Amino acid sequence: MKKKVAVIYGGTSSEREISILSGRYAASSIDRNRYEVYEVLFNADSWLLVEWESEDSDRMKVLGTVDKGSFSCNGIKFDIACIMIHGIPGENGLLQGYFEMMGVPVTTCSSFVCTVAFNKYSCKTFLRDTGVKMADDVFLHRGEPYDVDAIVKKLSLPVFVKPSDGGSSFGVTKVKKASDMPAAIDAAFMEGDTLLIEKAIAGREVTQAAYTSKGKVVVLPVTEIITENEYFDYEAKYLGKSDEVCPAAITAEQKADISYWTERIYRHLGCTGLVRMDYIMAEDGVYFLEINATPGMTKMSLVPKMVRVARIDIRDFFTELIESAR
Repeated sequence: MKKKVAVIYGGTSSEREISILSGRYAASSIDRNRYEVYEVLFNADSWLLVEWESEDSDRMKVLGTVDKGSFSCNGIKFDIACIMIHGIPGENGLLQGYFEMMGVPVTTCSSFVCTVAFNKYSCKTFLRDTGVKMADDVFLHRGEPYDVDAIVKKLSLPVFVKPSDGGSSFGVTKVKKASDMPAAIDAAFMEGDTLLIEKAIAGREVTQAAYTSKGKVVVLPVTEIITENEYFDYEAKYLGKSDEVCPAAITAEQKADISYWTERIYRHLGCTGLVRMDYIMAEDGVYFLEINATPGMTKMSLVPKMVRVARIDIRDFFTELIESAR
């Protein structure tokens, strides 16, 4: 009997629309000869079983409402949750916690790992004893007083001001002048209750995904991100304002160094499923930026490109994620 896989997308954060695109692409990429695939749209007040008129259509039909007490709909009890929600609640551990209580395997990290990874400051704190380089930072809570001059003295300029627990570059600002700091802080607090101000590290931005296959950590090709914009912002990520070179034009030694840190961080955090890690290659070594616990899976996203370059069939790739679900 085929396993019933529910691909869950949507969510309640600023990343909702990107999550829907990721989920639809994921659902279309799963091997239908091996699995029964169902699409679940996550809304704040309901989880809806949906289907689309075609792969590229924006016409959606609602087939029913998912019973959250049994994780079932229309007599169908789902066996595995393929979580494609970026941001809250699919990347910060909330949804994973629900499924852990329900005994339903998920294709992502555990609730604990997602919670740690989602908050940039907690993730950096968790990784400090690994030895990986990380930018100096200042952490702020909403309403906490701050001194711009003290921040600049500690970090110098430029800096990045970013929400601690967000993605897709929402609320992120590169600050070059001290006078611009308060506005950047206000923008970051529009996305969450805490933020991180990080020293901007000069260098090449690269990223690498990793996942578990048959009990082993598999790293995908390193990709360099060359953006037309000031940094890899929303426009660069999703509106074509960047060039993503995969595999990155780096030396074998540099590739080995990045792959070492990706696997080390993956194991140190206790990751399972698919994650993507971002780095800056600076003159004095590789700096870890952040981890994406449910990375983008749209047609334009980085991971599908890495999978293609690695010559892995996308259906086989999703089969590995589903079979490794726990």
